[in-house]
Amino acid sequence: MSDPWDGPAGQATRRRDRRVPGQRASEPDAARSEAPRADEDRPQGGRAAARAAARSRGGRRARRARPAPRGKRVLKTVAISLSTLIVVTAGAGWWFYEHLNGNIHSLSLDGKGGTEKADAFGRTPINILVMGSDGRTSAADCKLGGGCSHTGVQTGSNADVEMVVHISADRSNATVMSIPRDTMTQVPACKNTENGQSTAGYFGQINSALQYGPACQVATVHQLTGIPIDHFVKLDFSGVVKMSDAVGGVPVCVSDNVYDTYSHLKLSKGTHTLKGVAALEFVRSRHGFGDGSDLGRTISQHIFLSSMIRKFKSAGTLTDPGAVYDLADAATKALTVDDGLGTVKKLIALASDVNKVPTKRMTFTTMQTAADPSDDNRVVVGPGAKTLFATIANDQSLTTGSGGKSAAASAAKKATTPSVPAAQIAVTVENGTAVTGRASAIATALTDQGFGSGTTTANAPSPAATTTLTYGDGQKGAAQTVAKALGLSGSHLKQGTGTGLTLVIGGDWTSGTTFPGGSTGPADTKTAVSNAHASTADQAKACAKVSSYRTVTLNGVPMTPSEAYAEARNKPDSDS
Repeated sequence: MSDPWDGPAGQATRRRDRRVPGQRASEPDAARSEAPRADEDRPQGGRAAARAAARSRGGRRARRARPAPRGKRVLKTVAISLSTLIVVTAGAGWWFYEHLNGNIHSLSLDGKGGTEKADAFGRTPINILVMGSDGRTSAADCKLGGGCSHTGVQTGSNADVEMVVHISADRSNATVMSIPRDTMTQVPACKNTENGQSTAGYFGQINSALQYGPACQVATVHQLTGIPIDHFVKLDFSGVVKMSDAVGGVPVCVSDNVYDTYSHLKLSKGTHTLKGVAALEFVRSRHGFGDGSDLGRTISQHIFLSSMIRKFKSAGTLTDPGAVYDLADAATKALTVDDGLGTVKKLIALASDVNKVPTKRMTFTTMQTAADPSDDNRVVVGPGAKTLFATIANDQSLTTGSGGKSAAASAAKKATTPSVPAAQIAVTVENGTAVTGRASAIATALTDQGFGSGTTTANAPSPAATTTLTYGDGQKGAAQTVAKALGLSGSHLKQGTGTGLTLVIGGDWTSGTTFPGGSTGPADTKTAVSNAHASTADQAKACAKVSSYRTVTLNGVPMTPSEAYAEARNKPDSDS
């Protein structure tokens, strides 16, 4: 009779059970040999006898060579266990990967941010716009952000935090530039692909562009700065809470007792580890630090992010599987990203690129601003900002290899000193493209860089396929200054018979204020960081400077954040 496992499922087992009632088909062979049944001693004939004799011989062999089968059984058990472990681990890993991918919400940028240029070695920088949304688009965000008691859950949001994160092509350095939310600028024509809301463009506060989708916010920042932006990351209130919890809290220092009655941040002087809501209160506080405006808030946010980066890089954080899981799960749930970052694999690659940059070579800055002539509560781009934009667009480091301030500033200044000062040069800019406003955009870029107020615009007599800069007799030096400022090569320069400089924008330059593929030369890094509140991520002892102005109100009385702390004795501290 054949072995029961050889036949159709179940049939042979039942047949054998009927013929040998005392045998259990599921009992292991070893167990049967070590505990023989009573009927094995009775004489049997034919096939039954042969089977009994075979079992008896097998049992004797097992007793004589017991160590070998036990070793085989151990090896077999280990092999099965390892196989099971591999299958389970692989299954868990796949589930984990798919789970994280399922958390990610991604949207298309539709090419709104321009394109990065590779360096001489084919390496490409990374520019990411990080946005902190003030949206109360869920019950959780309403609870955290407030303001929903009358409106309920809202649909729109503003980008109250905007940071351009630049990672150099060689991954040796990085620059993070905050743009204050109160900056006034031109918002381009946009359409939100998620809800269909659109605008024909308007002049307004920069953070309002997010109402028309993240791609519109990216396009607005790209237009303002000229920096190509190839990715975005958006974080809401609950996202900040999740991320700070996942990393185990973020250590921060405040220079004095502080109570911001608006964000509800309340901390005593010194260092605190902030998690959850307390972390959100810290990064949202604009009345507690600096001059009580958004400018002071950007500096405290840099302190918070620098500390978080150090925490990420610290020993144990990224080697603890539980911590890594919590962090990855929180990050993928908390972030909205562009399609270029829309998978776990791509986010891991980005994290790896960031991790390559030493903290001493990560520079945090704030875009230089000036008061808006039309509104004291708003700001516009200030002196030095265009140079800061240029360092990022041209992939220039603001630190040296040792982490100190760049020594290239004076050298760059000497190397780029024009033979004719920009202020003495006026240019006639003509639009030879089919794109409305091109001449105006380039003329504005020139005057922003200090070129003469006599710079004018016009339409070219006929469409032009290529861009040319024509100069009169004795004006080659002035033309070279203009070319260097706009990234034009010598092939675009042409001597004419007239006087003055005439720049015709051709079909080879339909967007941006730097000629595609061109180079404007190194910017003056000293000017770039002047009044930009520059700091590096390795400055672990930096404290957020508490405002000395009466920026908060308690019980209807204006007072400083430190005075409010002293008065609010019954209110617990944020980290208590």
